[in-house]
Amino acid sequence: MKPSLLILAAGMGSRYGGLKQFDGLGPNKETILDYSVYDAIKGGFGKVVFVVRKSFRKEMEELTRKKYGSLVDLDYVEQELDKIPEGYELDPARIKPWGTAHAMLMAKYAIKEPFAVINADDYYGRNSFRILGNFLSSCANSEGKYSMIGFYLNKTLSESGSVSRGICTTDENDFLTSVEEHLDIAERKGIITGTGMNGKNHPLEGNAYTSMNMWGFTPDIFRFTESIFKDFLKENGHEPKKEFYIPYVVNILINKNMANVKILATPDRWFGVTYKEDRPMVVAKFRELADKGIYPSPLFHD
Repeated sequence: MKPSLLILAAGMGSRYGGLKQFDGLGPNKETILDYSVYDAIKGGFGKVVFVVRKSFRKEMEELTRKKYGSLVDLDYVEQELDKIPEGYELDPARIKPWGTAHAMLMAKYAIKEPFAVINADDYYGRNSFRILGNFLSSCANSEGKYSMIGFYLNKTLSESGSVSRGICTTDENDFLTSVEEHLDIAERKGIITGTGMNGKNHPLEGNAYTSMNMWGFTPDIFRFTESIFKDFLKENGHEPKKEFYIPYVVNILINKNMANVKILATPDRWFGVTYKEDRPMVVAKFRELADKGIYPSPLFHD
């Protein structure tokens, strides 16, 4: 059974100034998620599921089915604020999405096989999909056997400003022990620094494993996530800006010895459009990859 790819594409792009999911950045107006789908197909994935908002589901479905509906199975699920378990009420003050773990949970009826999770607006590289696809293909009958593509921190920075990243700690066998969110990460005078959850700014190693939200899971993660989400809502349901993230779920499962997460190192360099100012660099990078023959141009043919 081939693994599936879950693409989190429900974000509204507030910092970017628009829906990054539809921004044509490739030489023939390819989007970043188009490159992810292309790399996933080459990496052995058999189905792609998009998490979208109801307001643009029709547009997303029309565009993606036209481009690669004949090449891979496609499905679509919706993330909305009111999609929470029965018995819990939505705080009317909440306008922010519930976060990446909630988005992932929307696919619990659409995915029954090992799967990868990625963001729609991040370029991960073909090696990353090949490595993760190979790992997931070996997990057909496993539970709690998870993975994460580990990018080196110095390959995930933005030239346009500071970024937030999940800095990972591992054991001697490269199994994840924790992910700590760091803010304001940037290279200043040749030194990479960031601010940890203790509020202190400190130096960070350039080769530190970094989470770019490229995970590999088996379907039992949905059961675990739903249970943890209920506990999260009891404690944070009336906090209008609190979000429910995948690393939060993963940390709980690791601490309770309910799962292990293998870090799979990738040689690829991440890039994306965190800021509007990132766009020219991303356009130039995709042009370079096409000129070198790494990707066909156009990426998909009618």
